[in-house]
Amino acid sequence: MLQVQQISFGYTDKTIIKAVHFDILKGQNIALLGESGCGKSTLLKLIYGLHDLDAGAISWGGTPVLGPKFNLVPGMPYMKYMAQDFGLMPYETVAENVGKFLSNQLLAIKKLRIQELLDVVEMGEFSRVKVHQLSGGQQQRVALAKVLALEPEVLLLDEPFSHIDNFRKNALRRNLFSYLKGRGITVIVATHDSTDALSFSDETMILKDGELVAKAPSGEIYKNPKSKYIASLFGEVNEIMVLKNGITESILLYPHQLKVSEEGNLRVTVKQCYFKGSHYLIKAAFNGKPIFFEHPSTLDLQLDVNLNVVK
Repeated sequence: MLQVQQISFGYTDKTIIKAVHFDILKGQNIALLGESGCGKSTLLKLIYGLHDLDAGAISWGGTPVLGPKFNLVPGMPYMKYMAQDFGLMPYETVAENVGKFLSNQLLAIKKLRIQELLDVVEMGEFSRVKVHQLSGGQQQRVALAKVLALEPEVLLLDEPFSHIDNFRKNALRRNLFSYLKGRGITVIVATHDSTDALSFSDETMILKDGELVAKAPSGEIYKNPKSKYIASLFGEVNEIMVLKNGITESILLYPHQLKVSEEGNLRVTVKQCYFKGSHYLIKAAFNGKPIFFEHPSTLDLQLDVNLNVVK
């Protein structure tokens, strides 16, 4: 189990990570979501042991995670961390980068291991290509293979698919997370892409201004967001004020939860229509504020329609 116990940290006098506390079970896949600058990358670095904590403690299976004050070479041997800069040697081949820390005693086994990892990230045909000749997305896939080479117990990934084309990203995610789950590797993925959370993670953690504001199964966080900030990490969200028992309350609704209906009690005016392939995202005005809903076809601008809530 990974235990993070009331940790705080700041690069200067300003605290970046504020009393963060959570546990992660062995083999879990955790998505770490939050807006830019909220502390996601810093938290991963702390878990890996790249910085000394200002307060609190981190441990894996009861073994303390210690920072540079205690380790000549920062980082824990049973963990691997993939930063956004990849950490590859540009003038070495793809195979040389992936196999850099693998033993040379059994070269045939080493070669098979490299090929296995390159197949996972769909880079098998590039094994002899120098890294500097690759695109950014290809380099990112090589970096993923490299951090898996010695099969860590804990894998920390910082925006691991940010440079990869959408048409390849989905297949790569399926291959990678299936591989990790099959080997019982604990994974924390810091990401801006909610697909990483909803499709592949067991739980999602939400950071805001260095504080952990939510940690729960990903489906639960999506379906029952505690705040507009949390809901907005999954896409457009509407905050609507309603009157219940004489008290005004706010409810959060995703665009797919609002449908055009003659019996609807929300009267809105269409302002923009955005084609999304399977549907249109409609931007409308409701009481002077924007509201978003989905519709199977485009609608005339300035058209007044009624909306109903569909849970």
